[in-house]
Amino acid sequence: MLPELKLQPLRYVLAIIDHGGFHAAAKQLHRSQPAISMAVRDLESRLGQPLFEKGNGHPLLTPFGHWCEPRFRELVAHHDRLSRDAMALANAQAGRVDIAAVPSVASRLMPALLASFVQDHPGIEISLQDGHSERVNQMVLKGEVELGITSLWLPNDALRFTGLLKDEVGVVCRDDHPLASEERLHWQALTGYPLIRNGTSRLLEGSPAADLLSRSTLYISNMISLTAMLEAGIGITTLPRLAFQEEHQRLRFIPLAEPRLERRIGLLRRARQSLSPAAEAMESHLLDKLLVKGGCSRNDEGPTAEP
Repeated sequence: MLPELKLQPLRYVLAIIDHGGFHAAAKQLHRSQPAISMAVRDLESRLGQPLFEKGNGHPLLTPFGHWCEPRFRELVAHHDRLSRDAMALANAQAGRVDIAAVPSVASRLMPALLASFVQDHPGIEISLQDGHSERVNQMVLKGEVELGITSLWLPNDALRFTGLLKDEVGVVCRDDHPLASEERLHWQALTGYPLIRNGTSRLLEGSPAADLLSRSTLYISNMISLTAMLEAGIGITTLPRLAFQEEHQRLRFIPLAEPRLERRIGLLRRARQSLSPAAEAMESHLLDKLLVKGGCSRNDEGPTAEP
């Protein structure tokens, strides 16, 4: 049967070697010399060979002791390294977190959120991917990422959704369009103008403004192409405010007052699986930052679909 080696006696042996004797090792380790001597004798008994030569004023290693010394150091170092790594992971000082977010959140909100997170947790590696809401949902469901920030979420018992903020829908048009000077718009004011549908146009479904969708003949899913069409004056579109790219100076965003529509953006995770410590830290960070900003409640979670 293999001897069971306790770590503490190995530390005593190394301290005796490094500090030149049992008395010096005991003083360094804040232990009594008899306690150190007894632990070494017990270790030698377990191993079946002496580690130190007998009858010398200074501790001299036996040939067996010389063989053991580097291996004791390796074992103690490995243990300490493993303990440090485990503690770092448990305390969210190390590790990795994979996140997916819809493009508007990834580009508008995540830079500031990740900057503040990295400041608090510099040892955590972060991977951020963006994709449309259905893609984000699937990535979380399949375990490709631990957290998702998404909208247009459909109920799924395998997922847990916590509402973070509400993003109002408005009309986007060029700055010389007849609607550009309005402060708020009724959906009927859009009648007669070419409407370009996009991936978020589903927010109009089921509302009084749904009739506008049936009259639209142009659909563009890519935001770069959509922006180019709007700047060219080909038509108007509806977008959540976060999806509106404010850096395009020729475009205007006018909130839709009637019907008032909002997309609900929330944090998605698997319902019956624990998060890694790094992902737990990220979840807490996002909830703290975005719930305050969005004015939502921590209890605002569950299988609620978008309007």
